[in-house]
Amino acid sequence: MVLLDNSSFILRLEKIANNARNDSSFTVTFKRYDGHDRPEPREGRPPLAKPSTYMCLMRAQCKSKKISTVLRQEDVPTMMAMYSQFMKSKMDGLKRVKKVKSKAKIAKG
Repeated sequence: MVLLDNSSFILRLEKIANNARNDSSFTVTFKRYDGHDRPEPREGRPPLAKPSTYMCLMRAQCKSKKISTVLRQEDVPTMMAMYSQFMKSKMDGLKRVKKVKSKAKIAKG
């Protein structure tokens, strides 16, 4: 997984979205991040220190390509503005999914 800064993350996310437009999909996830990249220690060992402020880990994946970035608390509004602009520009080809009625509902109706 590649850890990027915020602006290059959005640029790479646009490339991933363009590549996924024709034949696949991509996912973006957000997760609270405390800065530790190791698991919690076992019982009897000293615990990891709790951070004063939490960060946000933002990940994107398409097939085997994975990218991520870490957002500090003060960077969240600007990053969300860039992300919303990205979503508005790339989510234009969505198709409405037609709901299929089940046979039981058709028989009752």
